[in-house]
This record gives sequence, C-alpha cells and structure tokens, in this order.
Amino acid sequence: MTEHAGNEVARQFTQRLLTWFERHGRKGLPWQVNPTPYRVWVSEVMLQQTQVATVIPYFERFLARFPSVQELAAAPPDEVLHLWTGLGYYARGRNLQAGARAVVAKHGGEFPQELEALIALPGIGRSTAGAILALSFGQRQPILDGNVKRVLARVFGIAGDPGSPSVVAALWAQSDLCTPTGQVRDYTQGIMDLGATVCTRTQPLCTVCPMSADCVAAREGRQAELPGRKQRRPRTSREATLLIAQSGTKESLAVLLERRPAPGVWGGLWSPPQFESEFAALDWCRRELGEPESAMEQLATIHHAFTHFDLRLHPVRVRCKPGMGVHENDGRLWYRLSAPPRVGLPQPIRQLFERLIADGDG
Repeated sequence: MTEHAGNEVARQFTQRLLTWFERHGRKGLPWQVNPTPYRVWVSEVMLQQTQVATVIPYFERFLARFPSVQELAAAPPDEVLHLWTGLGYYARGRNLQAGARAVVAKHGGEFPQELEALIALPGIGRSTAGAILALSFGQRQPILDGNVKRVLARVFGIAGDPGSPSVVAALWAQSDLCTPTGQVRDYTQGIMDLGATVCTRTQPLCTVCPMSADCVAAREGRQAELPGRKQRRPRTSREATLLIAQSGTKESLAVLLERRPAPGVWGGLWSPPQFESEFAALDWCRRELGEPESAMEQLATIHHAFTHFDLRLHPVRVRCKPGMGVHENDGRLWYRLSAPPRVGLPQPIRQLFERLIADGDG
C-alpha cells in the first residue's frame, strides 16, 4: 500500500469512528463530566485492566474523598489504599499518590501540558499521558491502551506479539496516523469505546461494527488471531500459611496485621503475617505474643490468581490473651473487626474477615 493510500484508509477509519461515536459512543461516564486532567488521570489509571462498570463506584468514592490533586497528595497512604481495596493491581494506587505528590511539588499542583513532562511523573506512561492531554486539553495525541491495540490490530491486520517492540512500534504508528487534528476528544473516547463495547476480545460484534467492511480480521475471519498473543511466562503457584492471631472479646475482637513491604505481592497493604509452615507460624506466635489460649484451628484455604501465578493461603487461627503481645506501630496494628480502621486490605483478606464476621467471630 502506498503512503497516500495508507493515509486515505486511515482518514476513512477516523471519519467512520467519529460518525459511530456521535450515535453510539458513551458520553455520560463520571469522568466525562468536567474532564479536568486530574479526573481523567484517575479514571485512566483505574481503567487499566479493569472494566468500566467496576471502576465507576470506585471513581466516585475516590473523587468524593480526594476531589483535587492537592488533597490526594496530602492524604495518608493507608486511606488511599483503603479506597483502592478490591480494584487490584495496588501499585496503581501507590503510583497515583506518588504522581499527585510530584504534580504538587514540581508543577505547583497543575498538570503539565507537555507529553514528556507527563510521562516523567510516576505511574504515567505514554498512552495515559496522551489520553490526559487529548481528553482534558483537546491536544492531538495518539493513545494505545488495550482496547485501542485490539481495534487497530484487527482493522489494519497488524499481526505478531503485541508486546514485541516491532509490533508496538507499528501500532503506535497506525494510532498516530488515525488520530485527527480536530475532534480529538471524540475520537479518543470513540476508539476506546469501540474496543470496549463492539470490538471486544471474545465474540466481537462485527455485524454492527462501522469498520467491518474494511477490517482485515472481519474480512479474513481472523478475529481470534488478531491481535496476536503475548509470549506468556510459565504459570507458577505459591503457598503460605496465614496466621490469624485474634485477641479481645467478641465485641472487640481484633486480628493482628502487618504492613506488606512496598515491592512485591500486595505491597503497602495490611495482611495477617505469612509463614512457610504452621510450625513457623506457631513458633513466631509464641515468641511475639506468648502461648496462645487455644489450639491452632485451620480455616478454609484461600485461592487467589495473580497475573503470572496462583496463590494458596492456608489460614490458621489462634486466640491470644487480651492486650498481650505486639504493640501497634508503623508496621503492625490490631484490626478490630467490628470497627475496622481505614487501611488498605487485599481483597481476599477483606473477604476472609467478612466471613469471620458472618460466622459470628466478629
């Protein structure tokens, strides 16, 4: 295809997309109301690997508590992660606050309008920076999130591992070619919407897609093949014993939690201590808390899937004497089940505590 022909195909793609967006695009999402750079940024980070329907209530609660970048920057990290609990990929929440603090410290609380300056902020990559500039300021900036990659790979037949440098470069070049100089907000939202609602990963709705007549994947029946599959790491599994050390009466029952180290699984969140075995858990309990009041009780195993591995946690419960043992500090706290503090918990741990309460243990 000549350069002129390629430009014409891209122009037709863009026009069809804008026409489709005018009729069918999503225009009432919370972050589309008053699309300031801060609101767009929070929504873009939350939407990474997370569905719109899941994100909406989290976004609304987050913005109600942190309506400005200054308030997010000044907030206790535990409160940020508390409001993130359940969204997963918690590094996003930590990076969001780190980015807010950088905006306040380096840019006086105003988001920069230069692509390179945005990319320099913690947790903001090229596509997120482009979306902020396009949706907030109307700047002509291409984006390449997961939905956009899928649309472009299928329509223009861009095959290969979508994580490889050559394919990524081809997708960025096509995204740039298709991004118009006008109606940038509509185009940017439209291509994300098309991928999310029509050109879906499985069972795409090709019969109602505005691109189907000229789409390589639809024409050649390659919807399952495009985009290509990333080279995946071998999936592994991990196991650990989770010590549920309880103290207090039924009305004031509390569980000992530790803050997880920032790098690694559930970084910065609070969780019961983990050990390699029940023996190691009980030995630690005796050294740190004293002899338990009750025998160790096994609870139902927790199964949790991460991106590259499966985790199996084997909770064991012991009851400790009220008031004994570890004092609260920056790394440990007694989590009262009936009046929980506002700290970030991994979703499986929050669900475990909800089960304990439902069973009459809280």
